[in-house]
Amino acid sequence: MLVPLGWTWGIISLIAIAAFSAYSSWLLAGFHFVNGQRFIRYRDLMGSLFGREMFYLTWISQIMILLLTNMGFILLGGKALKEINAEFGGSPLRLQYFIIITGAAYFIFSILVPTISSMGKWLIISTVLTFTYIVILLALVIKDGLKSNRVIDYGVRGTNASKMFNAFCAISAMVTCNAAGIIPEIQSTLRMPAVKNMRKALFLQFTVGLAFYYGVSIAGYWSYGSAVSEYLPEELSGPRWAKVLINSVVFTQSIISQHAFIAPVHEALDTKFLNLNKGIHSRENIKCLISLRALLFTLNTLVAAALPFMGDFVNLLGSFLLIPLTFLFPSMIYIKVKRETTKINQVWHWAIIFLFTILTVVTTVAAVRLIINNVAKYYLFADT
Repeated sequence: MLVPLGWTWGIISLIAIAAFSAYSSWLLAGFHFVNGQRFIRYRDLMGSLFGREMFYLTWISQIMILLLTNMGFILLGGKALKEINAEFGGSPLRLQYFIIITGAAYFIFSILVPTISSMGKWLIISTVLTFTYIVILLALVIKDGLKSNRVIDYGVRGTNASKMFNAFCAISAMVTCNAAGIIPEIQSTLRMPAVKNMRKALFLQFTVGLAFYYGVSIAGYWSYGSAVSEYLPEELSGPRWAKVLINSVVFTQSIISQHAFIAPVHEALDTKFLNLNKGIHSRENIKCLISLRALLFTLNTLVAAALPFMGDFVNLLGSFLLIPLTFLFPSMIYIKVKRETTKINQVWHWAIIFLFTILTVVTTVAAVRLIINNVAKYYLFADT
């Protein structure tokens, strides 16, 4: 996120995207109840206020983002396993083998934990794993930075045109990493009062959580400069046990994290194809459940294995679909619901809509350009 922007614009962009993401999420959380009606799905909220077209636009946008995000997680898990294998001096297996193992692990977890509401203790485990990863990674990255004897290059590389397009791709990546597009779906799992509890969670996310999250990105850029890998654990100098532990945590955490993002897709498929009058693990439903999960993860794993630059597509969907879900729609809802609000509030939200509409167009063009360049650079099933 920092490499295409450099220190000054990188830090400014990180802060600006985080601030707007926090504000828009806080705003959206307040519309859990509208005119006494509770909304537990984003698409239902948009459909109720703006009609069936917006219902389907919101739902399709969410589905595409969640599927692409899941593929990105599969690629991440595969890279973590490949790094572990390399540390033990194992045979140089292709990345695709590790991607298949990751997809199988995700499939098994989706059977054992079929819904987002059943994650419970897994969220506690996820928190422990996250901070374990962050603390160890920060310690090793800072150690490498302090011990580095070379001159670290922080320059932004490329022609003026490529710098501009890459900068907007970095902003798109920031949006993707700061937003999920499923705030109402997550909020529906919280105990009452849901609005107050969701905003407490958002406050923690955009203060304590973001400090650690951004800390890793900033420390990585400081230690390795413009040559830093997109997958930071690849840069670590050791010790071996720490690198193995970090990649093991990445793999395990990716299993839990991806489930939170793909759960709405599971829920939609289960609602459509399972017998809702019987238990989810009943004999009739379990066969259908396994078939649905197997088909989904087979397709996602195949695409992730075929396209090793899947992150570019995640950024594309982040710019084209996630920016509207995160920034545009909450302001549209505010204008629709708060019709009696002051004129200055109306102007403020129209300004947000205008600004992020332009950003959607620009970042989408930049993301498409990056994909075209990488299509020419990579081949299907490349071992990156």
